[in-house]
Amino acid sequence: MQCEYDGFRIESFEAGKGLWHARIRRADFNAVTIDGVMFTSLEVGFAWSDPEAAIADAKAQIDRLRLNRYVTAEPQARQSAA
Repeated sequence: MQCEYDGFRIESFEAGKGLWHARIRRADFNAVTIDGVMFTSLEVGFAWSDPEAAIADAKAQIDRLRLNRYVTAEPQARQSAA
């Protein structure tokens, strides 16, 4: 199950039988840079009993961590050594 929320694409996946987790990526597929560390995706939450619960938790984590501030941030240009 997939959905988009607040500039992110959320994908639920089954990590084990009946153990659902969620993966968050930017909808534009750029990496999220947090404190100088680039993440292509973030896996959040607990092992939920169904994919809808995993997605709902991922949405709550996006809100709680204020991840939407990383969606509009432009990648920093590399400075030339010349």
